[in-house]
Amino acid sequence: MTAFRKATLVTSTFALASSLAYAAPQSLPMQIEQAARAELDRQMAASGLTEPQAEVTVVTTRAAPACGRDVAIEALDTRSPQRMRFLARCSDVPGWRYEYVVRARLTAMVAIAAAPVVAGEALTNGQVTIERRDISNIADPITIPEDAVGQMSRRMLRPGDILRSGQLSSPVMVKRGDAVTMIARRDGIEVSTAGEALDAGARGAMVRVRNANSGQVVRMRVAGPGTVEPVN
Repeated sequence: MTAFRKATLVTSTFALASSLAYAAPQSLPMQIEQAARAELDRQMAASGLTEPQAEVTVVTTRAAPACGRDVAIEALDTRSPQRMRFLARCSDVPGWRYEYVVRARLTAMVAIAAAPVVAGEALTNGQVTIERRDISNIADPITIPEDAVGQMSRRMLRPGDILRSGQLSSPVMVKRGDAVTMIARRDGIEVSTAGEALDAGARGAMVRVRNANSGQVVRMRVAGPGTVEPVN
């Protein structure tokens, strides 16, 4: 090998090494982004969201020094998608630690109001639909339209508003003092008797009921309008 070729090879090798050393810090934001996406995937899988998608941006642009070892990425705070914090740590000697901020935009298919809804009004099928929406700041979106139908809104809703479980409530189906039908079913046999509700409750709520025949007070579950059933 000639001296010229040796010099060229050494120069090329040095240039490649320098290029890799320079490129290593540039790949750190990508590692942070991958860690953020993995955390978001875990959260979205646990949330039961329908067709969730995430757009991730590493806000911090700080360039870290080269590290002779693999850089460890640690999640510091991932409670809010719009401000997630990650720590990048190099255990080389001398090592370094840098904090990175990540912002994510989350979207999913969620239930929305398809028509105006008055506060206290029970939602109908025609007032609920499903569309993709930004839910980055919403912790309790309703993902299944059927779960919202029959629920009452605590405030007025405009078309396009995302339906949230915290803003909806089940309508009261039994009021205190109402005459109710106490129904018990077993082995295909149904027995009913009259009673008086001593509490108010929505579907599924536990209320006290006085048996009109015996006067005995028992706890029963609201099964529907004016109907209660034993607690299994």
